[in-house]
Amino acid sequence: METVARAKYIRISAQKVRLVADLVRGKKVEDALNLLMFTPKSSAPVIAKVLKSAVANAGQRQGVDVDTLVVKRITVDEGPTMKRFRARAMGRGTRILKRMSHITIIVEED
Repeated sequence: METVARAKYIRISAQKVRLVADLVRGKKVEDALNLLMFTPKSSAPVIAKVLKSAVANAGQRQGVDVDTLVVKRITVDEGPTMKRFRARAMGRGTRILKRMSHITIIVEED
């Protein structure tokens, strides 16, 4: 039985989050959480939080053994982009793009 958890509007670019998401895809939940604990990327705690949420969601269902859960699918999509301007030389302005991402994790029993 699949269980889903989502985190939306996370203020890290999707490209940076995908680097960490590729590490945990297909692993057991316990191994994935241990790996995320020691990953020195800013998106690792965010992915760990969503993964714990997916495990908690699975624990609410009857007949699901939380110890045998596996990360079946993890997707990172781009969210909206905030556009800002920074002052530059000679009265010009440069656009700064502050990107967001949506993280979806699906866990399943092994």
